[in-house]
This record gives sequence, structure tokens and C-alpha cells, in this order.
Amino acid sequence: MSESSTKPYLLRALHDWCTDNGYTPHIVVQVDDNTVVPPSHVQDGQITLNIGLLATNMLHLGNDYIEFQARFNGVTEDIFVPVAAVSAIFARETGAGMGFEVTESTPYTDDPTPTPTASSSKDNKTPKKPASGHSHLKIVK
Repeated sequence: MSESSTKPYLLRALHDWCTDNGYTPHIVVQVDDNTVVPPSHVQDGQITLNIGLLATNMLHLGNDYIEFQARFNGVTEDIFVPVAAVSAIFARETGAGMGFEVTESTPYTDDPTPTPTASSSKDNKTPKKPASGHSHLKIVK
């Protein structure tokens, strides 16, 4: 069995450090076919995302994916980012953070049962890619 990557653990640790110090954690993501973000906010193949607790809903910093909901121009979007596509995490206020190597990410699957692999971790949750442009949220008045 191969050793798991330190990257998701460092992302969680730096997210905690930012939060504990009152800073706003941001990640820089190299957008690929396996990244689900609003395309209108992608510039030069990358996007910077605020992953602070006040900017996200249902934030999950997993070993394979970072998942959350966020509002863009008043519209709630489901965000799925492969950890492999994250190139940096930093505190908006100070710029302190860490850069990472970007590696090839794995595609999302619609199969609800995760397939075990040699690099499987304790976090076997594989997100489902949301329907294009449609949120599962409903407005309640």
C-alpha cells in the first residue's frame, strides 16, 4: 500500500491556522475537467476561492476533494475541487501560506459505491458532479 499524500493534511492545518488567527483562508486552484466551479470566475485557467467558514456552507476538506457551497453574484453554487488541483493556500490578510505541486486529478464518478484503490484513504467519499448549472437548493418563502 502506498503512502498517502501530505497535501490534504497541510491544507486542513493551514485552514485551521488561518481561522484560529482571524484570517481568511483562500485556495488557488488550477481548473481542469474534474473541477466544478463557476466558469465565469476562472481567469487564465485558475480560480482563487475563499474557503473561510463565513464564505462557505457545508465545507468538507477531504483527502481527495474539497467540497462546499458558496455564493457567486448572489447565486449559490456547489463547488468540487480535487485536492490534486490546489496549487496554494494562503491568508488573504497577510499572504502567508504554502504552495503545492499540481498533479493530475481523477474524474468524478456517478457510481455511489467508491472503488478501492492502492491510494485509498480513510476518506473514501467520492462526490457526484452536480447537474450542469442547476442547484439542488430550492427557494422557500
